[in-house]
Amino acid sequence: MQDAPHTSLPATAPGGVTAGLDWASADHVACVVDTAGKVVTRFTIEHTGPGLNDLVRRLKKAGAGEVAIERGDGPVVESLLAGGLTVVVISPNQVKNLRSRYGSAGNKDDRFDAFVLADTLRTDRARLRPLIPDSPVTATLRATVRARRDLVAHRVALCNQLRAHLAGAFPAAVGLFADLDSQISLAFLSRFDCQDRADRLSERRLAAWLKSVGYCGRQSAAALLVRLKSAPRGAGGDDGTARAHATRAMLAVLTTLVEQIKTLEAQIGEQLALHADAHVFTSLPRSGTVRAARLLAEIGDCRDRFPDPSSLACLAGVAPSTRQSGKHKSVGFRWAVNKQLRDAVCDFAADSRRANPWAAKLYADAIARGKDHPHATRILARAWLYVIWRCWQDGHAYDPAKHGALQTLLRQDQQAAA
Repeated sequence: MQDAPHTSLPATAPGGVTAGLDWASADHVACVVDTAGKVVTRFTIEHTGPGLNDLVRRLKKAGAGEVAIERGDGPVVESLLAGGLTVVVISPNQVKNLRSRYGSAGNKDDRFDAFVLADTLRTDRARLRPLIPDSPVTATLRATVRARRDLVAHRVALCNQLRAHLAGAFPAAVGLFADLDSQISLAFLSRFDCQDRADRLSERRLAAWLKSVGYCGRQSAAALLVRLKSAPRGAGGDDGTARAHATRAMLAVLTTLVEQIKTLEAQIGEQLALHADAHVFTSLPRSGTVRAARLLAEIGDCRDRFPDPSSLACLAGVAPSTRQSGKHKSVGFRWAVNKQLRDAVCDFAADSRRANPWAAKLYADAIARGKDHPHATRILARAWLYVIWRCWQDGHAYDPAKHGALQTLLRQDQQAAA
């Protein structure tokens, strides 16, 4: 297996100067240093359209062709790339450790951090890599996928809040249906938002209502009515009416969230279908549409960013962090990672074991060695990333028939059965 080549910086900076940019929400500090590490210019610009244009103009006027910054996305990075400048990302954790190069105090100062970024770009060029942005279609997909993820988090939080509220206002509604945020559950609470309204239900009335909303669940109206009657009673009278107002308010927000999540999922499906790498990720077991889109969006489409599968596994946080000093060696959890990527990969890996025998065995073996579920999932995710990386680099869909480890396991099972 031949790895993709590294994309590296030239041995010397173009123009003999390097720049660093400490970004913030309102303004940004830029610093340009020469080959000796002496400050050529330092200035502050506002986070506005004209300000970002002025940033690019002043950097070019100072002769800077490369800029070091602590983040790899956003309007600032887009302006720098559009201006033809090379962007190099140095993580905030690295900058925090690099401050000790220039003093023991370790104080945080925007002007000083801009200098640290610029000087590190001058001295550590062999270790740094230029930022190669993903295609616009991938960036759009990533934004949509992350927006959906944020709305799902809000939906879960609001659903938990509604469940806690109903525990006192109307306990019977909590366990009546499988999910509190399901369509049938939201419809029921919209129609019967308090204990007094639910008390008027008979088996006949409940059956008629279930038919009117198209309920196709396995529970009969009689079974559901038993649940309603056997649950603890909620607040009634004026107290119940007052609490029903809060119930309806949370229902309105929760219903909107559910609808908007569905809208984003439809957009994700359309964007994924138009992506050139869609076939790679949708071919993975139990990937589906949203899960495949998350994997694609977080990994991206720039092959040079991950020259080998281990670099992808490290960024995803599924490879352990090893520290060794003398005879002491420790292997621990990797904290400095892309959390969005780790969540996407682990979500896929955890569910893949239900459809892939090889994945199921890796997970089961990890559990047998005493690993807990999150650790076993990361072990499986790391193994999957080696497979995904190969398919992604070659542009080929995942084919179980060509997965050597899977086929070996299947043959062993067939021989044992025979």
